[in-house]
Amino acid sequence: MAKEDDSSLSTNVLKIVRALKIAGWIGFWAQSVLAVISTLILLFAIVTRNAGNSGQSNPGTGVGLFLAFLGLVAVYVSIFWSYRYILLAKKLRLSDNRPTRADTIKQLKIGIIIGFVGMFVTLLGAEAIVGVLVAKSLSQPQTAFVNAESFNRLVQPIDIFVVQANTNTILAHFLGLVTSVWLLDRISK
Repeated sequence: MAKEDDSSLSTNVLKIVRALKIAGWIGFWAQSVLAVISTLILLFAIVTRNAGNSGQSNPGTGVGLFLAFLGLVAVYVSIFWSYRYILLAKKLRLSDNRPTRADTIKQLKIGIIIGFVGMFVTLLGAEAIVGVLVAKSLSQPQTAFVNAESFNRLVQPIDIFVVQANTNTILAHFLGLVTSVWLLDRISK
């Protein structure tokens, strides 16, 4: 494959190549940082929940963590897709086997779908997690005395960490969506 000189590319193709490259790297790194932080927090929450739990658990917590995990998996898929934008920019610079505008737009639409599905699943997880926290806060004993039976009903710091991890995941999906929609706008012009 022969690499084409940038001067032989049309200005429109050059603009698209630059936009794909810049947005791809920004989306890749921003989502990666948020995903790694969320992964560490969720793993810590799962380990802490399993180690410190005496068999008494709120069923909503498990569903919320599962949906948060699925949303996190979708973020990793979105990170991969952001990297594909960088590869797509490289392909556009090549003289042979250059993707068509329709193929490029199709790739961006897939990125948008990944972002929306991931955000939806993560928001469902957030609803479950926040619902559990509301239930815990409403059922907290109003006295200073807490026995072992009522300990799981208390809002604990790890619960807030899970909310933070889920919020980071939602932000990562949002950034992926912004990247894809911005690129779609640039290419559609």
